[in-house]
Amino acid sequence: MENWITEFMDQFGYFGVFLLIMIENVFPPIPSEVILTFGGFMTTYSDMTRMGVIIAATAGSIIGAMILYSIGLFLDVARLEKIVDRWGGVLRLTRKDIRKADAWFDKYGPWTVLLCRLVPLIRSLISIPAGMSNMNFPLFILLTTIGSLIWNTALVMIGAAVGDNWQSIVHYMDIYSNVAYALLAIGGIAICIWYIRFRRKRV
Repeated sequence: MENWITEFMDQFGYFGVFLLIMIENVFPPIPSEVILTFGGFMTTYSDMTRMGVIIAATAGSIIGAMILYSIGLFLDVARLEKIVDRWGGVLRLTRKDIRKADAWFDKYGPWTVLLCRLVPLIRSLISIPAGMSNMNFPLFILLTTIGSLIWNTALVMIGAAVGDNWQSIVHYMDIYSNVAYALLAIGGIAICIWYIRFRRKRV
């Protein structure tokens, strides 16, 4: 996949960066680390500029986030409650649980959206619960832009700084991603254990 990404970017330049980052936001397994660091490297041997790559990448991030936000709007609380009404016994969920989760995101959602834009995998997926909670759209776009700009700028600048050694940065980003995934898995397991115990106490 890495070879295909670099060849696509070599051929299409800024548009390639924009399109790949937009797709990466919708399909997180596509590595933004490769796109951004190689984009930074491209500024050392082509007419592309660092600012141009950053702008193209950030625009792609925003459009991708808007797509996932729209999916979240479709899967709103009302629809989730209908799912819980039908499958709640199996999932061990109630309408009250859904409302609590929605209230939590209403309270902490803005900080969550901003910080999660810096975490692999969930940096894209966080847009879905933002839409589900009907988070203020202009605020969502603002925080997504800020978080994406930080992430994109850092990787593009690093890629430009290391030049043709950009692949070494991808290696270190893979380590960072694996650590993040491990922490997410541990956190998910901990939440599941807490939730099971909480439900047992209520029975």
